[in-house]
Amino acid sequence: MKTAILGASGYAGGELVRFIDDHDEFHLVHLGAHTQSGMPLGSVHPHLAGGSRVLGSNDPNALPEVDLVFLALPHGASAEIGKALADDGSRVVDLGADYRLDSDDRYRAAYGQPHPHPEDLGEWVYGLPELFDCTDTGRIASPGCYPTTTILGLAPLVVAGLIDPGTIVVNAVSGVSGAGRKLAEQFLFGSIDEGVVAYGVGVHRHRPEMEMALELLSGTRASVTFTPHLVPMQRGIVATSTATLVDPSTSRAVLLDALRSAYEGRPFVEVIDVPPQSRWTVNSNRALLSTFVDIPTGRVVVTAALDNLVKGAAGQAVQAANLMLDLPEDTGLPSHGWMP
Repeated sequence: MKTAILGASGYAGGELVRFIDDHDEFHLVHLGAHTQSGMPLGSVHPHLAGGSRVLGSNDPNALPEVDLVFLALPHGASAEIGKALADDGSRVVDLGADYRLDSDDRYRAAYGQPHPHPEDLGEWVYGLPELFDCTDTGRIASPGCYPTTTILGLAPLVVAGLIDPGTIVVNAVSGVSGAGRKLAEQFLFGSIDEGVVAYGVGVHRHRPEMEMALELLSGTRASVTFTPHLVPMQRGIVATSTATLVDPSTSRAVLLDALRSAYEGRPFVEVIDVPPQSRWTVNSNRALLSTFVDIPTGRVVVTAALDNLVKGAAGQAVQAANLMLDLPEDTGLPSHGWMP
């Protein structure tokens, strides 16, 4: 399967190169970049083999003949490119946010402006493979890292009617790689080391995405209060979500059973008995989940962890592409993390 990556110079793009180089069915024939176009791959990703490969253009018209294209581009850069490639018959997996939302109203709520092609939003499948069908499509919009973490933990409980979807509060922490490979003062070592800061408070663009996914899966309106935090680590996310139990007498065993039933047979989601650490997922496509009951308040607590660059980005994109092409979903993907 001839494969291209546009945006190969970024963090998620580098992870895509790593996974696809080891993939039995996908064969890289084009690596696109913007400001790094014309440079050898090794100049931006010295950790990758095959560093003498030259980065080409992100222009879809410059692509050789390909069957599958991954877009690892900044927000706003995928709308035209993704549409052109998909309309031309290429299978496309977009890691960006341009086609994740299902309506122009949600897109405006998240990004403060109209979508350039609102008529196409319903044509893209939301690429969270454990919860949405990625098999019968040529267009996949891969979820954001924060929504992936929270939706995996909350959706089975909402769908089962165990929690009130109008009472969800999510507090999450993420490593600095979640901001992408850009130079900014707030991401310098001296700015983030030994500190934690909340950002996007009350206005973060991922909140409408979380609500959309929960509503699509359950048919019930969801309301999410979401507060992300930047912590001084390279990669990883931990999300702690709370919501009111519909029945305050619901036991922890019932909640754990709902999660385990939802993900039975899926290779990358594991429900465990203890709160997961982000470190346990680093370099893997695993998501670790657990849940607890806060008895005095009658609320559920769901904890979830994953690697924001793998299950939260490149790994999940490859997983969805595997399913789109009738391959085992774990083809070419790591299921074990790094320790220590």
